Amino acid sequence: MENLNRKRVAILATDGFEESELREPKAALEKAGAEVHIVSEESGEIKGWADGNWSNSYKVDKTLNEVSQSDYNALMLPGGVINPDKLRRNDKAISFVKSFFENHKPVAAICHGPQILAEADVLKGRKITSFSSIKRDMINAGANWVDEEVVVDEGLVTSRTPNDLKAFNDKLVEEVYEGKHEEQTA
Repeated sequence: MENLNRKRVAILATDGFEESELREPKAALEKAGAEVHIVSEESGEIKGWADGNWSNSYKVDKTLNEVSQSDYNALMLPGGVINPDKLRRNDKAISFVKSFFENHKPVAAICHGPQILAEADVLKGRKITSFSSIKRDMINAGANWVDEEVVVDEGLVTSRTPNDLKAFNDKLVEEVYEGKHEEQTA
């Protein structure tokens, strides 16, 4: 397993994230040695979504006002339906996401998470996957959408659903370990 000591990863999320899509990647990154921060719009806690209902709350480590991509080696975007829909309307969130691409850093998004990538206009010509219901949105954003468990394109990791989390987490850890990819650009 890759050793991610001294690597820092931001998980950008807000209320309504799919709980397993935040909890499991965070655990995989921490197990590999990374320091992981939950970054959100406001301080306090954000509430997850699981099995069609509100779920557990998670402590926000940093707000968007307190961070920059220079604080992190990589970015992870969980899905859920509410979470990306809220974040894609936040200019600071979109700028934060875009800055990882501009600096060639790994970014991972699962399920509905790629909606934030579409809003950040970073998908043109990129091979990705996502939850099937947003396939057309991804294609309209310029992505080459495929139906695969996990897709890696120059530091951009995407998966479809929580069922893909094992493969997603393995590739997330691998890409954070590898670091910057010159072709990872906005």
